[in-house]
Amino acid sequence: MKNTTFKLAGLVTVGLLAPTLASPSSAFAEDAPAIGSQKRNYLEEQPAVRHRLLLVAKRLELTPLFESTINADFRHFIGGGLKIEYHLGDMLSIGGIFVGSTALDTKLTKRVTETLEPNVDNQTREPSVQEFTQRLNTIPLHGAAYVSLTPWYGKLAAFGKAYVNFDFYFQAGVSFASLKSDCDPGICNDPMPGIDPDPADPMVNADDNPNNDPPLNSGFRPGLYLGGGIHVFVNDFIALDFAIRDYAFTDNPSGADFNADLAVQDDDSRFLHHLFAGVGVSVMLPFKVKRTR
Repeated sequence: MKNTTFKLAGLVTVGLLAPTLASPSSAFAEDAPAIGSQKRNYLEEQPAVRHRLLLVAKRLELTPLFESTINADFRHFIGGGLKIEYHLGDMLSIGGIFVGSTALDTKLTKRVTETLEPNVDNQTREPSVQEFTQRLNTIPLHGAAYVSLTPWYGKLAAFGKAYVNFDFYFQAGVSFASLKSDCDPGICNDPMPGIDPDPADPMVNADDNPNNDPPLNSGFRPGLYLGGGIHVFVNDFIALDFAIRDYAFTDNPSGADFNADLAVQDDDSRFLHHLFAGVGVSVMLPFKVKRTR
């Protein structure tokens, strides 16, 4: 009688557990792909980074900035201005830069002036201090219009607790510069540089003094622009902006006879790269940042 009772109890237990034991294999069978079919990748349609901050997308960026030359020969140009940029998306944007600057003599200029005579002497081809320094030009205003690409972004972590967002950007476009030279009319007074006033007697009246020629290094200069930098975000709408910018245009910074043909003419100008290092504080508008899903 006891054996019969145990057998009945065992059968009842097996009957109750049978559906439960069968369910995992049945569920696996339902999810398993049929023979010859490909298993679906459910992550394929998901975003690469969930809830990522779109720190620049569809936002206007206003950046008060300061920049200085890093490759100047005779004069450093230091100034401030504004960068205005609109981010069409998270990677592509358009913008413009406007900078006003002042000039400081470089160490090279100081070394050269120490070797020159203080007064004008038309009997030598070596310029005086005035003839050298007054030909040096300045860049009171320069800037650029550009298209910007931001292909990389990420986070910096300190000790696993402090996180800072950053991105790298590259820019290309057109540049412009307003050049200025204040050469005294008493020094730069040759009305026909390189031309003999009396062709009939070139040996006596030969124009072989380029030191009294106008420097020809003033006026508006269009050119090309390249730049690159990094945003380091302090919060959702303020970022530190560090950049290197190249304003390339035709210039003759010394205003002198560069090609040594004894006359200052247009062919003494060259296509030069004016490199600037800049830093600014970017403010993103609107202040509220969007997130991905």
